[in-house]
Amino acid sequence: MATRLLLADDHVIVRNGLRNLLLNEGFEVVAEASNGREAFEMVEKFDPDVAVIDISMPLLNGIDAARQIHAASPRTKVILLTMHRQESFALEALRSGIAGYVLKTQATGDLVQAIRTVLQGDTYLSPAISGTVVTAALGKITPHLVALTARERQVLQLIAESKTNKEIAQYLDLSVKSVESHRGNLMKKLDLHAIAGLVRYAINIGLVQT
Repeated sequence: MATRLLLADDHVIVRNGLRNLLLNEGFEVVAEASNGREAFEMVEKFDPDVAVIDISMPLLNGIDAARQIHAASPRTKVILLTMHRQESFALEALRSGIAGYVLKTQATGDLVQAIRTVLQGDTYLSPAISGTVVTAALGKITPHLVALTARERQVLQLIAESKTNKEIAQYLDLSVKSVESHRGNLMKKLDLHAIAGLVRYAINIGLVQT
């Protein structure tokens, strides 16, 4: 039986390229998603063997989508696609329960190998970043990002996507008051005092793309 895959990327052209690559290798693409929330819903619906997910997606970023997928469907192996080489991104992704971390610039050569590796129960990191991640894991590099909770990252991403407090509350099933509290906590934790600063920070850490 062919390995069943989910593809999640908000760029149709990228998804098409990945689909063609994987179909040519004998995999079966059972579902596609254009944002992190949809990816999570599709995993629950189709129960794929592997979910290939872009980190930077609307509504819910790939790392938090991976965390939710890992909790709801631990059988599904998650491989994140990313442009980010920073050790902090990879370490946070590994903490979320992912099985693979593949640089988009290396996807053509690395993705098929990554899928085969994670199906065997191993973790796959693109060779271009694996050394950096090991160094960081050994404590030789201190991640430069402020630690945010999963909920804070979700709120921050939606703020950066210009969602109102009411819209964020609806997306996250929270009260408007709770959203306002999270917004205030973010500003305090990040020492930022305006929405523009939160947006810039979200862009810098890869939650949203310009």
